Amino acid sequence: MTERVNGGSDAERDLLSDVSVDVGWRLIERFSSLVRESGMPDEHTAADYIVSELDRLGIGHAVYEPELYLSLPRSGSVAVEGNEYRAKPPAFSVSTTEAGEVTARGVYLEAPPMRDLGEIFDDRHQGSDEVVRGKVVVTNGYAMPSTVGRFEEAGAVAQVYINPGSNIHWGICTPIWGTPTGDNLRFKPRTPVVAVNRPDGEALVLTLARGSVAITVRTALDEGWYRCKLPVVTIPGETDEFLLVHGHYDSWDVGIGDNAVGDATLLELARIFHAHRGRLRRSLKIAWWPGHSTGRYAGSTWFADRFALDLRKYCVAAVNIDSPGCWQASAFEDVMWMAEADRLCRDSIADATGEEAGRRRPIRAGDYSFNQIGLTSFFMLLSGIPDEQRKDLGFYPVGGCGGNIAWHTEDDLPDVANRQYLEQDLRVYVTAIARVLNSEILPFDHRGAVDEMLDAVAEYEVAGRGMVDLSVLQDELASLRKQLDRFYAALAEPGAIDTAVGNRTITELSRILVPLNYARGARFEHDPALPLGTIPMLNDIGELGPCADSRSDRLPFLKAGIVRAVNRAANSAYEAATLIRRLM
Repeated sequence: MTERVNGGSDAERDLLSDVSVDVGWRLIERFSSLVRESGMPDEHTAADYIVSELDRLGIGHAVYEPELYLSLPRSGSVAVEGNEYRAKPPAFSVSTTEAGEVTARGVYLEAPPMRDLGEIFDDRHQGSDEVVRGKVVVTNGYAMPSTVGRFEEAGAVAQVYINPGSNIHWGICTPIWGTPTGDNLRFKPRTPVVAVNRPDGEALVLTLARGSVAITVRTALDEGWYRCKLPVVTIPGETDEFLLVHGHYDSWDVGIGDNAVGDATLLELARIFHAHRGRLRRSLKIAWWPGHSTGRYAGSTWFADRFALDLRKYCVAAVNIDSPGCWQASAFEDVMWMAEADRLCRDSIADATGEEAGRRRPIRAGDYSFNQIGLTSFFMLLSGIPDEQRKDLGFYPVGGCGGNIAWHTEDDLPDVANRQYLEQDLRVYVTAIARVLNSEILPFDHRGAVDEMLDAVAEYEVAGRGMVDLSVLQDELASLRKQLDRFYAALAEPGAIDTAVGNRTITELSRILVPLNYARGARFEHDPALPLGTIPMLNDIGELGPCADSRSDRLPFLKAGIVRAVNRAANSAYEAATLIRRLM
């Protein structure tokens, strides 16, 4: 639907008239005294506070208590030539308290600085594998799974990451999404990994520049199964179809900008929509996740596994809320949403704030644990410090707090939250959620997703250098695009398609096209937390050129896998088009 998403209904206006952040601000004040590490007493206290507020407001809820597999960092250090530097191990680093400290010759590999959030998970090191075997690798950036896994595979015995600021950022270095399984447990990191701040990292690099020296890395982490609490609100509408709105309530340190502000927003949403529950066409579920920070989205993954069929049958979409309402976060220049939600998201932001939004394709992060089920999802981070202002402040890219470099540090304290921008962002969420819940026709246009995939196929054609035939996929996507034109034209004609059937078709298209556009593995699995391009099952096409250039024996095997992936992708497009043909 290229026309504007309908808004401004009486119900939407009444919902917006109830926007305030008084209840949420009290939550932020309470959370400012809690270090909400998953599985620990403060996190349980935070969950109990959320539940007590829901009880006070008379809002029905359930509290699940999953056992989640977590890694809780405690301490770390890097020692060289009599100097010892404070360090933080990311979650799922190996603990040397169990395996013994690691001492080996150090090697420094420089990496270019990140330009924006889109590069935060990327491995930016090229052509360095041969020099790391048996060494402690020292490099720039964050300890992200793609880089950690690559250096381990190349034989590094430990890794030291120089963060870009004067503080050290907590993080997580496993690629495994949620609780490991028997199949993917082998991908858990096997060596110690730490991060240091920039001043200490620069001193370490200067030492290495003077000659070959030994580096000792020590880490301390607790790893195992922890009972957590997972509150979920259900606000019933006229139908069993529901929108899932979610965010994590665990934190690194006090974690006000990431994500007490999001927890406050979720509580306000529960209050507002509960008060108007008699005017909702569809139902609303609101969930607070544990295990985000130390379990690689373990809470949302548990929920996706536990309620997989309910989500597959009844969930029309998902909204992630992380780090809204932060200091100086006045702009919407870099907001994530899936292409089919483009008009909804742009209009909701413009109507609620008067601001124009810029879209980024969602990255593989942020509790997007529902891609393989096939849920259209939108938002992750929302407002942010304007780019020019961030440059003036000397801020580097981070993954939350509205762009504030307090992210994942001890500096993420109450002054990171901003009441004005929290209310601004709450209005955006209320607007978008109201339109999904009450629109007669779900406001998702899958032509945007197909256009995105057609553009990607053209890029894959270039990357493949003529070594693979993508014509069958291109043809099926083009055919689907024509069928979608027919479908949305009919939806716009009163009486041409039964409303319930039309909405069910839009949702079933999501079940096919979201996994095609965002997933590599099978339905109900969870792809690792590694960068994925558009139509991820085709990502291996990017390896064809390097394999051909190096005359690698792997080339014909790689081609065989790509042919099968092309067939899988083409079949998904065919099934989506067939769904529409049968309806029409």
